[in-house]
Amino acid sequence: MQISTKGRYGLHALVDLALHGSGQPETIKNIAERCRLPEEYILQIFVVLRRAGIVKSVRGSRGGYILAKAPSEITVGDVLTSLEGPLAPTACILGKKEHSCSRYEKCVTRILWEKIKTGIYEVINSITIADLVKSCNSIPASKTGLEYYI
Repeated sequence: MQISTKGRYGLHALVDLALHGSGQPETIKNIAERCRLPEEYILQIFVVLRRAGIVKSVRGSRGGYILAKAPSEITVGDVLTSLEGPLAPTACILGKKEHSCSRYEKCVTRILWEKIKTGIYEVINSITIADLVKSCNSIPASKTGLEYYI
């Protein structure tokens, strides 16, 4: 299982929005420039995040995007599952009949995959955007150039 650029860039952009937004709308252009990411891709990501209730769009000349909730209320799990869908090391443990194989009931490794999935969700649901912002703020800007990798 790998997190795609959509998930990585989405987290990166949300941390940037939390760092620089201060409750005021931020334009996609500003976020993309600070994150050094393509504007069009960030816009696609924010459309998904808006539908998921993670960000809000503000129209008008001073418009842009703001977080829909406090950074402490948005988990990494909220973001990744919105952008990536369910996270699991194998398709068979997603709970959907069409993903099951003929060996599902007798699979000796299914317990392992389920434990890995549970562990992934425990971690991503325990970390918030506020936690990532705090981590970013604890690193001297001279060392990072305000780049943060997630």
